[in-house]
Amino acid sequence: MKKTSGRLADGREIVYYDLSDDAVRTAVDRRPMPATEALSQIRHDPLLDEWVGVTAHRNARTYHPPADECPLCPSREGRMSEIPEPDYDVAVFENRFPSFHGAPGKEETEDSAGLFRHAPGAGRCEVVSFTSDHQASFADLDEEQARLVLDVWTDRTADLSRSPGVEQVYCFENRGEEIGVTLSHPHGQIYGYPFTTPRTVRMLRSVAEHAAKVGGNLFDDLVAAERAAQERVVIEGEHWTAFVPYAAHWPYEVHLYPRSRVPDLLALGEEARAEFPRIYLELLRRFDRLFGERESRTPYIAAWHQAPFPGGSADSPVDSSVDGDPRLAARDEFALHLELFTIRRAPGKLKFLAGSESGMNVFINDVPPEAAAQRLREVAS
Repeated sequence: MKKTSGRLADGREIVYYDLSDDAVRTAVDRRPMPATEALSQIRHDPLLDEWVGVTAHRNARTYHPPADECPLCPSREGRMSEIPEPDYDVAVFENRFPSFHGAPGKEETEDSAGLFRHAPGAGRCEVVSFTSDHQASFADLDEEQARLVLDVWTDRTADLSRSPGVEQVYCFENRGEEIGVTLSHPHGQIYGYPFTTPRTVRMLRSVAEHAAKVGGNLFDDLVAAERAAQERVVIEGEHWTAFVPYAAHWPYEVHLYPRSRVPDLLALGEEARAEFPRIYLELLRRFDRLFGERESRTPYIAAWHQAPFPGGSADSPVDSSVDGDPRLAARDEFALHLELFTIRRAPGKLKFLAGSESGMNVFINDVPPEAAAQRLREVAS
């Protein structure tokens, strides 16, 4: 993998990742663009003990451009895009409309009781274009290209984890207009958060409670139990296990774990890295076959869950440690995994987050997890 870094016209960084060591990336972004100005803020919700991003500048972001004006396609004569080169393997650049941006700052309180707390929305948000082919999808990549994307996720995780104030790195892909995607070009995003996300905090608390009550690691025990039960296992590789969780929230939801527990992509061994493209591409292709050939490609979210990085705590304006325990200790107990799910529950029907889900965070799933797993086995390649 060859990595080449450059700058866009407004000062944002762009990084090319190429399969060939001979690739040369020297194209210049000649667009007349002002410097990026992102005013992100995080505000604390005292009832839920969660941080919320406030980002008014994102209202102006690009929304469903026509294919011939796609900002992720390579640049060509007469039309410059976000990617100046005429072709590329994988390109990563700073989001022009980031949810989190810049260096950390001091937390401030607006009232005497300390209920209204805010801080700069520090961090970094990146766009990852998986291929220069506008008509493709991740499932269309070959294994070599998919492995390159895995290596890109890993390299970006390493870089962002060293950014001032970044405490957790989240690599993800949204696909499909039903999900809310505004650019149809195959791409994902990476967020460098200035705090540990609420979902991760809940996981770490559950892990700590499990260790205190019964001993052992909750992630390890959960994967072992699913492998023993087998009825919800979708794919078993030599180094990965994919299963529909017992209490799946979404109609079709698969969790993918490496057999050897590691906290993040940086710690993933070479054997697991080598097997990942085959397993993951097969999962994505099965998702596309779930509802029959007459349906459009299945909308989905693919989300990497990684342990927070304790190194970010020194610069972070917030304390997101779990029950007062050092993040380093909690990090050692976390398990890297990928969660893949769709909001489509049947042909032509979507699962909406309505009153129970959105109002009370109580999910109601119309597809039994065992039935979802059986269907995912039926549509194997």
